Amino acid sequence: MAKSGKKRTGWVAEELYFWHHTQNWAGLFEPGLSVQPGEHFENAETKRRFRNLVEASGFGRHLVPVRAAPADDEALMRVHPKSHIEHIEKVAASGGGDASELTPMGRSTADIARLAAGGVIAAVDAIVDGTVDNAYVLCRPPGHHAEPETAMGFCFYANAAIGVRHAQKRGLERIVTVDWDVHHGNGTETIFYDDADVLTISLHQDNLFPPDRGGIGDTGSGAGLGANLNIPLPPGSGGGAYRHAIEELVAPAIEAFKPDMIVLPCGFDASALDPLGTMMLSSSDFGWMAGRMAALADDLCGGRILATHEGGYSAVHVPFCGLAVLEALSGASSGVTDPYDAHITGYGGQDLQPHQAEAVAAARKAYAGGH
Repeated sequence: MAKSGKKRTGWVAEELYFWHHTQNWAGLFEPGLSVQPGEHFENAETKRRFRNLVEASGFGRHLVPVRAAPADDEALMRVHPKSHIEHIEKVAASGGGDASELTPMGRSTADIARLAAGGVIAAVDAIVDGTVDNAYVLCRPPGHHAEPETAMGFCFYANAAIGVRHAQKRGLERIVTVDWDVHHGNGTETIFYDDADVLTISLHQDNLFPPDRGGIGDTGSGAGLGANLNIPLPPGSGGGAYRHAIEELVAPAIEAFKPDMIVLPCGFDASALDPLGTMMLSSSDFGWMAGRMAALADDLCGGRILATHEGGYSAVHVPFCGLAVLEALSGASSGVTDPYDAHITGYGGQDLQPHQAEAVAAARKAYAGGH
């Protein structure tokens, strides 16, 4: 595969993803006598506006549509026990509610969550079969916080992890996940913590969510010791900190691991406009990160790279961040100018700061010690 130029980028964006219902919770909490009903942070608007910008800009002509089918029990149970699947379906059958850990769901969520995981599976198949070079799955509900037996952080099934296990079933042995959601990718970490064939990397805001997860000392266990890399960055980190972390630590770790595929749990809540994080990334930063990962995939694993949509709660900014990632994966230009980009990149402190460099150096030292 050529290391430059346009790629065939798969695009999974099922209408039913936008129909997952998070009740009328107010932000994070269930309404009651003192909490007025409102709109949950994880609602359809950010993802729908992303899809709409792809269509309105005409960028869809650069993408290869890939259709999803619901994941069956066999696929889900490569990651989750049957009891977890039964719990999600029981809550849905009762009319919906809190699946656990402040993760609301509606009556249709169990089926739509299967379709989200199934979209990742379909994208993996398209890549392995050679129908596409890489792919983006606009899956909803998201997945990177889902533990094997617990729904949490708005996630029910671990979409990216299910995709990794399916890729291994299709013959790809060594997989890297690079999660740049502003929150730690705890579910993915837990699932592969003792697996030497899956390198899990998480760049996240230090101690944001889940509390006390994502520390630099968590480098894997047993056979997986040294196959988990956490890079908790200080609040207020901008493009300079993320680019430094990727060049100094993430890219060398991936190169040393020599993967057969790269999976990106792709959250956009490190955006400077996001209400659930305090980082300062622009759409250009997300585009750069995706482009750097795509270049690594070209060099190491035949260009095989798959992005799964995770967090991101700024309805006005997520569409531009997502489009920047699609441009990087496909090598095509949308012609769209992000009106927020110059504003965000003009913030003071966007360059790498000394305390941010120290945080990356500490993560590097801990990771080296975990090998």
